[in-house]
Amino acid sequence: MKQTNDAPVSQHITWHHGKLTDADREKHLKQKGVVVWLTGLSGSGKSTVAREVELALVENGKNAFVLDGDNIRHGLNKDLGFSPEDRKENIRRIGEVAKLMAQSNVITLTAFISPYKADRDTVRALLPEGQFIEVLCNASLEVCESRDTKGLYKKARAGQIPEFTGISAPYEAPERPELVLNTGSETLEESTRKILDLLEQRRFI
Repeated sequence: MKQTNDAPVSQHITWHHGKLTDADREKHLKQKGVVVWLTGLSGSGKSTVAREVELALVENGKNAFVLDGDNIRHGLNKDLGFSPEDRKENIRRIGEVAKLMAQSNVITLTAFISPYKADRDTVRALLPEGQFIEVLCNASLEVCESRDTKGLYKKARAGQIPEFTGISAPYEAPERPELVLNTGSETLEESTRKILDLLEQRRFI
C-alpha cells in the first residue's frame, strides 16, 4: 500500500540511533555525502553526465554512485507507471534511497526526469542544508528528440506512449537550481567539469 502522507503506516516502530555521529563518519571515511540531482527532459544528457562524473570521482578515490531512472524501474520501482501519482511515488522512494546513501557518505548522483518541482523540493527537504545540489540539464526539445535512439519521442507524438514528458505531460524546470548545464550545446567534458568544480568549491571532494 502506498503512503498518502508523511507519517509511517505502522504505529509500533522506534527510531534507533547509532554510535557514530556525522562528524565521526566523515572523519573516518574521509568523505562527506551529498546528493547531486540531475533533472531534465528525456535525452537531455542526465545519465550520460552522471556516469561521466561517477567515473571521474571513483578514479580519484571517491565513493560515488549513480541512481538511474530506467535502472531503478527495473527493480525498486518496477511496480510504478508514469501517471502523476506514480511519478510522485517514484521520486519519493528514490529520494529516501538517495538520502540514505548520502548519510553513508556516498556522493550520490541521480538521473531522473523528475518533472514536478514539488517532488524535487520534497527530496531537497529530506537532506541537510547544502547537501542537495539540483542540476538542470538544459537542452531544447528539438535537441532531445534528435538524440532519441529509442524512438520514444516518435512513439509519444504518435500517441503510443501516454503521459510522456515534454509531449503529453508537463516538465516544470527548476527556478533556482544550483547549477545549469547547457547540455544541448556544451561538450560532455565541459558539463562534467562544471559538476566536479562545484563539488570541489563546496568541499565535497
